[in-house]
Amino acid sequence: MAKIILVTGGARSGKSQFAETTTLGLRKSGDKPAFYIATSEPFDTEMRGRIALHQQRRGAEWQSVEEPVDLAGALEQTDNTDGQPRLIDCLTLWLNNLIYYGHDVEAMTAQLSETLLGQQADMVFVTNEIGSGMVPENPQMRLFRDQAGLLNQRLAKQATEVYVTISGIAVNIKSDMR
Repeated sequence: MAKIILVTGGARSGKSQFAETTTLGLRKSGDKPAFYIATSEPFDTEMRGRIALHQQRRGAEWQSVEEPVDLAGALEQTDNTDGQPRLIDCLTLWLNNLIYYGHDVEAMTAQLSETLLGQQADMVFVTNEIGSGMVPENPQMRLFRDQAGLLNQRLAKQATEVYVTISGIAVNIKSDMR
């Protein structure tokens, strides 16, 4: 069974860099790239800039797959017998896309959870910890916050390891050595 690592934390806490390093450390063959499954949609100039920064950090050791909605399908497509790991960055952007495009969040989350059970190659998921702040003033943002919390709980339960990043430091909060 594949190792599932969940990396959570606040904005600009170092999640993605830690996840990238962790994913590359899971490679079974150094001459084959790891998969970088990007869920972000470049809705505006600022987001395009963020995406560009992430892409600049990646070199030849990565093979990019862009999938903003069908994350379960992307995992099935990239599961491989040679054990090259996958980095999924990020779950909260994926959740945003599901809500934005009007998908059934519960069904898509359940599909993702079910897909994880049959995977062979390791996965590292990045997500945001957004429920520690103030209660959002509008119903849509409260729905997003609540759905993100539920998604994070579901993935953390399935994960073999969970890390929270704070100020660029990753702290292990769950280790389940299968």
